[in-house]
Amino acid sequence: MAEFTYGPVELILVGFEGERPGPEIVSAFEEVVDAGAVRLLDLLFVTKSPEGDLTVLELDEAGEQIGVGDLVLEATGLASLDDVEELAAEIPAGSSAALLVIELLWAKNLASRLAGNGGTVVSSERIPAPVVNEVMAAIAE
Repeated sequence: MAEFTYGPVELILVGFEGERPGPEIVSAFEEVVDAGAVRLLDLLFVTKSPEGDLTVLELDEAGEQIGVGDLVLEATGLASLDDVEELAAEIPAGSSAALLVIELLWAKNLASRLAGNGGTVVSSERIPAPVVNEVMAAIAE
């Protein structure tokens, strides 16, 4: 079996109103990390002005203001300015987002076994929770 230091990594852009996430969003970040399902590798905060100008803050610049000063990042610098600019198109003017770079710890062993035994992930797609719940509710009717 191939022994990987890291499992698959995902970039997640989480939008919110205003310049900073509320305490419930911060709490959700912390709970997922504390549960051991993911490892937070990098975290950036992006604000898009009403005119479309971007402001990007690293965790060490904004952590205390936002209430995530206790989070520890494993590999800062993974989210590049190119990543931010590409994903920022999804952020409405006058709002903000957090760009999380997370390692999917639950998938690390699976990735190692696949790689060590000739398997590869050919495609991967995530279906957002609201869509899954809507479809399941429609099926249940």
